[in-house]
Amino acid sequence: MLIEARGVCVEYGDLTVLDKVSITARRGEIVTIVGPNGSGKSTLIRALLGSVPLARGEVRRAPGLRIGYVPQKLALNPGLPLTVRRFLALPRRPTPQALAEVAQQTGIAALMARPVSGLSGGQMQRVLLARALLSHPDLLLLDEPTQGLDQPGEAAFYALLEELRRELNLGILMV
Repeated sequence: MLIEARGVCVEYGDLTVLDKVSITARRGEIVTIVGPNGSGKSTLIRALLGSVPLARGEVRRAPGLRIGYVPQKLALNPGLPLTVRRFLALPRRPTPQALAEVAQQTGIAALMARPVSGLSGGQMQRVLLARALLSHPDLLLLDEPTQGLDQPGEAAFYALLEELRRELNLGILMV
């Protein structure tokens, strides 16, 4: 078990967003959470990350668990002259070898000198995935990583996740 939620409840005031949700992710598995808009899927991801308080229930993590998080979207100032290489290097300052490795794994090597503001949706998702991989995670948490991608882009992204799961023996939990 990498991460496990048991009976998780999240409330915002009088509104119950999650009610008695339980889920487990293990190394080598891909777990997908599905549900209608507004059903609390993204809130569950944030609860697993520890960024929203639980009203009830618990989240258990394997000792020393490293989580790589790929957000639904990332708001960046389009006027900021930030290349993909610089974006990936903030704030951790990975080695050039580590950058080259994740760029190769995610298929973004040719994008490293490009401005982040000029990337397509699919390219940006691969960049966010590369950034998550820099922490050498045991578990990837992805919040709607294919939102806004066309069908071929979505299929390619899912194929990449499967390849990474197999090669790196990751657990993957995604909405």
